[in-house]
Amino acid sequence: MLAFIGLSSLDELFAAVPAALRLAGGLDLADGLSEADVMTAMEGMAARNRRVGPDLVCFAGGGAYDHDVPAVVRSLAFRSEFVTAYTPYQPEVAQGLLQALFEYQTLLARLAGVEIANASLYDGASACVEAVNLAVAATGRQKVWVSRGVHPAWREVMRTFASGTGHELADVPLAGGTTAWPEEGEPGAILVQQPNYLGCLEDLAAARHLAERTGALLLVAFDPVATGLLRSPGSYGADVVVGEGQPFGTPLSFGGPYLGLFACRQEHVRRLPGRLVGETVDVDGRRAYVTTLRAREQDIRREKASSNVCTNQTLIAVACAVQLAWLGTWGLRELALRCARGTRYAREALLDIDGVRPLAGAPVLREFAIETPVPAATVVERMAEEGFLAGIPLGSEYGEGLLVSVTERRTRDEIDAYAAAFEKVIR
Repeated sequence: MLAFIGLSSLDELFAAVPAALRLAGGLDLADGLSEADVMTAMEGMAARNRRVGPDLVCFAGGGAYDHDVPAVVRSLAFRSEFVTAYTPYQPEVAQGLLQALFEYQTLLARLAGVEIANASLYDGASACVEAVNLAVAATGRQKVWVSRGVHPAWREVMRTFASGTGHELADVPLAGGTTAWPEEGEPGAILVQQPNYLGCLEDLAAARHLAERTGALLLVAFDPVATGLLRSPGSYGADVVVGEGQPFGTPLSFGGPYLGLFACRQEHVRRLPGRLVGETVDVDGRRAYVTTLRAREQDIRREKASSNVCTNQTLIAVACAVQLAWLGTWGLRELALRCARGTRYAREALLDIDGVRPLAGAPVLREFAIETPVPAATVVERMAEEGFLAGIPLGSEYGEGLLVSVTERRTRDEIDAYAAAFEKVIR
C-alpha cells in the first residue's frame, strides 16, 4: 500500500498527524497485566478528566454546547429497537426505525425552511463538505467562496476533502464580525454560517443577492437552536442548509459522535448525499416507509458520484427528533430565548470589567467573542481552577480573543460567579 501511494515508511504515512498527538513508545502499562488490571489503570487515567457539570460550569460553545437533554430522549431513543437496529435495507422489518427517520427529516426540513432533508450525516463538518460537493456538481464550477465566519475546524475538513476533489475553496474575510463578500468573481457556491463562528448575525439577504448576481448556489450552515428566534435559512433563499445537530439530544461526550444536518431544495434531491426515507403505501394500501431515490453512482459508479456517503447517524438522529418533538414550536422558541437572554446578561457583565472589550461589533444571539488583557488560553487555564470552562481561545485568524457561549442551563448565579472569577484571573 505504501508503494502504491508513493511513500517509503509508516512514519511518512502518519506525518500528517501532529507529533504532539502521536503515541511514542507504546502505552505506559506494564507487560502481562490482566484485563481487570488494565481496566483499573484506564479508569484511573479517565478520572483525571475534569467533566462539564460535576467539575466545570461550561461557558464554551463553538459548535458543541452544554444543553439540557430531557429524560424523555434517553427513555425513547435508547429503546433496544433503536439501539440495536440494523441498516433498514428490508423495510418489511424496519418500519419503526424508518418512520422515526422520516419524522426527523420532516422536522429538519421545517427548521431549515426547504423541502427535503436527508436521514443525517456524520457531523457539521461532513455536512459542509457534502454541501460543497452538491453545489459544484450542480453548477459545474469548482470555485467556492467560504466565509471565515464558518467554523475553522469545518473549513479544515473541507480543505482536506478539496485536496482530493479539486474544488477551489477561497476564504472570504470578516469585517466588523461579519463577512465582507468580494465585488468581483463567479463562484459556483458561497457558504456562510448563521450565526457565524464569532456568534455574529450575518446578512443572509445580502448573501442571497450575491448568489443571484453570480449564479452561485447559497449554502448556509445554520444553528438549529437559533431558528427558535430567527427566520429559517430557506426563507432567505438558501439552496442547501447544513449544520450540527448536537444541541438536540446529544451531550458533549468529549467531542462526539455528533450529528450532521443536511437539507436542500427539491430540485437538488437527486444529488442528495446519504439516505433519504420516503412515505408510500404497501400492497394493502397502508402507509409505509422505505429508503428511496438512492443514487446508484454512490454504489456502483463511484467515479461519477458527487458523494460517496451511503449511511447516516441513525441513533443520534432519532434522539434529535425526540427532543425536537418534545420541545415543539413554543418550546424551541423558549429555549432560544433563554440562551439569548443569558448571553446578553453575561456579555454585559464581562464588558463591565476593565480591560475586556468586544472583539466584533455586530449583533449576537447566543455566543460572543471578547478581547482579554491576558492571553485567552491563560484565561481558560486559570478559570478551570475556579471551576469554569471559560470558553474557546480564538486563533490569530480572529484576533486572539475568547469565544463565550451561554445556554439555557446557565443560571444568573452561575453567570455572576463566572464574571467575578473572570475579573479575578485577568488581574
